[in-house]
Amino acid sequence: MDKRVFMRRFMCASKLLKSPLDSSQCLDAVYFCLMRIRMTQTEFEEDILVEVDASAENKLVLFNDDEHTFDFVIQALIQVCGHELLQAEQCAVIVHYTGKCIVKEGSYKKLEPMCTALLDRGLTAEIQ
Repeated sequence: MDKRVFMRRFMCASKLLKSPLDSSQCLDAVYFCLMRIRMTQTEFEEDILVEVDASAENKLVLFNDDEHTFDFVIQALIQVCGHELLQAEQCAVIVHYTGKCIVKEGSYKKLEPMCTALLDRGLTAEIQ
């Protein structure tokens, strides 16, 4: 361990105690400070891993509107998203009754042209 790092951690420990340290208190304080730093680093690393995992998979969400017919939406999903007829029908029904449906998952790069194509057809969609 680098001497500067050790001194920084030692100062952290002495500030926590806010009093002069004897040798046993010093060891306890340094240990406490090191454990606190280790726990903070672990929590930070876990947060980063969760954030990376969450951003790896995006969702293309189609929203309900009162303008387009079921047939139009079904054909758009087949042509743009590559859905089979049954899958497109199910998505159209879900959008109609719940207001929205995740129609595709994947990377942003893959979903962005699909979202644009749905928007060009007058449908309401976004990548989440």
